[in-house]
Amino acid sequence: MIIEAIVNQPTIAAERFGLRPVRKSDEGLLRMYAGDERVARNTSSIPHPLPPGAAEAFIARSVSDDRDEDVWIMDGSAGGMGELLGVISLKRLDRDQSEIGYWVAPALWNSGIASEAVGALLKANPLDNKTVFAKVFQDNPGSARVLTNAGFEYLGDAEVFSVARNANVATWTYLKKLS
Repeated sequence: MIIEAIVNQPTIAAERFGLRPVRKSDEGLLRMYAGDERVARNTSSIPHPLPPGAAEAFIARSVSDDRDEDVWIMDGSAGGMGELLGVISLKRLDRDQSEIGYWVAPALWNSGIASEAVGALLKANPLDNKTVFAKVFQDNPGSARVLTNAGFEYLGDAEVFSVARNANVATWTYLKKLS
């Protein structure tokens, strides 16, 4: 018998799908989508090519009791969509703040999935944040639109190292006050 850890993290309803904690059965789809260069290049932390064991390690970190980031799967299976549409997370910072991050499967880009996930997560505010930060690569204006449409305010330019690109990449930084 295989027993899976239960993560103390809420499930959140969006209009077309739900946000649920990561589970072991997500491994194959996570490997497929995170292994797609288009996804990896738009994140700072996903390497490309995806090394063996990376999806399993991501799942282990996501369900760990001492994690510093809560991760949700955008799951559309109840509405006849795919079981894994993308991933969204809140990385805990100090003083009731978090940093939001997300990616969506390339076949669903420009479908409103990211906007819906960001909106649902902010509305639920599961970590009782007062402020949420975000950063997007400057060559990814679609993600910037997701944030500005969700009410994030532009703070300034910065840069972050992208593992997939093996380079520093220019970013736009955003913030949204929730209370």
